[in-house]
Amino acid sequence: MKKMLVVAALAICSFANAQKGTVLVGGNISYSSETRDFGNAERKSNEFAFSPKVGYQFHDNWTVGGELSIASSKDDQGVNEYKTNNFKAGAFVRYTRPLSQTFAVFADMGAGFQNQTDKSYVGANYAKAKGDGMYIGVTPALFINMKNSFGLNFSIGGLGYETLSYDNNGPDVNNFYFNFGKTLNIGISKNF
Repeated sequence: MKKMLVVAALAICSFANAQKGTVLVGGNISYSSETRDFGNAERKSNEFAFSPKVGYQFHDNWTVGGELSIASSKDDQGVNEYKTNNFKAGAFVRYTRPLSQTFAVFADMGAGFQNQTDKSYVGANYAKAKGDGMYIGVTPALFINMKNSFGLNFSIGGLGYETLSYDNNGPDVNNFYFNFGKTLNIGISKNF
């Protein structure tokens, strides 16, 4: 399934050189599913995320715009079930450096607001927690310039900081991450 998604993305995506005064539209879609068998119990996990971006390229190397991220995950452990919904909205600035007609490297720095809702069904007990916070992150990536104003973006992690403050005297969460080499993101983008 993963190979088919990559082949489909490569078959339908292409990109032209970004120019000053153009509008950038892009983003990522991800889905993961995992099933683990522990002998007497089975654990199923699913996660979906959608992260679009829209920006204005005000200089040949600089783009500024807005970003959004919607993610949902579910972890089923027999009679216990855990669900998480996450929403992020913010702004980003991108610096792009062309390496050739085909390749460029860029770094996105994004910051904004985030909201997360956690639900747990443990046996007959139900619990719900909501948290609000902020995020800031830097993600370097490789851009492959194809044709017809489309391109592919590849990143292997980033650096960031997130906070969440849960309501009803819940915990305050501060998360610093440095995940280079632990993730792989493939996205598409188009300049108009």
